[in-house]
Amino acid sequence: MSVRKVEALDIEDLPSGKPVRVLLQIVHDPMGMPLEVPVIVIKGTKPGPVFGVTAAVHGNELNGLPVIHRLVDRIDAQKLRGTLVMAAPVNVPGYHRNVRRFVDQRDLNTMFPGRADGHASHVFAHRLMDRLVRHFDFLVDLHTASFGRENSLYVRADMRQPMTAKLARLARPQIILHNPPSDRTLRGAAAELEIPAITVEIGDPQVLQPRYIKPTLTGIRSMLAEVEMLPKRAVAPGAPPILCKTSRWFYTDHGGLLSVMPQVTDTVAEGDLIARQRDVWGDVVREYHAPFSGVIIGRSTNPVGQTGARIVHLGRVTDVLPPPKAEDVVETAED
Repeated sequence: MSVRKVEALDIEDLPSGKPVRVLLQIVHDPMGMPLEVPVIVIKGTKPGPVFGVTAAVHGNELNGLPVIHRLVDRIDAQKLRGTLVMAAPVNVPGYHRNVRRFVDQRDLNTMFPGRADGHASHVFAHRLMDRLVRHFDFLVDLHTASFGRENSLYVRADMRQPMTAKLARLARPQIILHNPPSDRTLRGAAAELEIPAITVEIGDPQVLQPRYIKPTLTGIRSMLAEVEMLPKRAVAPGAPPILCKTSRWFYTDHGGLLSVMPQVTDTVAEGDLIARQRDVWGDVVREYHAPFSGVIIGRSTNPVGQTGARIVHLGRVTDVLPPPKAEDVVETAED
């Protein structure tokens, strides 16, 4: 299959009814050669929304790539209404080097929406928004944990937004974390453009995990059906996700070999022992206890921890969704 090289995504210019491979030029390397992001576009035979899926904004976060590959294999473009746009890996230099950060050693997912005249990460983020993301009507951004940590299959979403909350539940996660996008992430920049967007954290870095890939694929297929881009089909219900209203990472105040007791998705009670630290002689120097009751969203897997090492990402469980924003109530009423 041929590959188109473009400087900006022009969906109207692409053929419908089949997948199209595109190399989207964003910036240039020190030799003046283009740095191109691979994009697969499936344009349906009938008009409809543009649904975006991105993966590997951090270069070592791989589980999202096979999700996209399987979407391409399983979606019949003849039955698709609208356009599915899938970009991965987004952080091409990080992917090449098996590292999390961008070529200038910055975390790309803290640079959005970027700047036209900033440093390398800022310019890349700005042009990615302008040349790709602004075309989207919906966005699912696929991530994983970073090195030395592991994640559950969980979603970050602003649960005050009705459509975003619906996408979050359809993703079939183990945990949903209510997390308004008030940061400089890709999800946050999309939300500023009024694009309903969620982040799906698919397990662990630098590995492929079928037990997380499969439900994520099913979830995105369900989202496409929900926004009427694909026919709805019966799907076996999964376990209901645990909803968290807030969360916190907790850190060591000493150095040593760290042993974390609970696994991801385990629930803990306030005061439970969650980690123990030993010095090089084997003596216990610290024991860490849960500061509140909650669920383990993520945890450290690296036993070598200096002062300030991460221990667990603990979510506060709730059964009550946050109320919609006032402007959301008005929009829903008008619909």
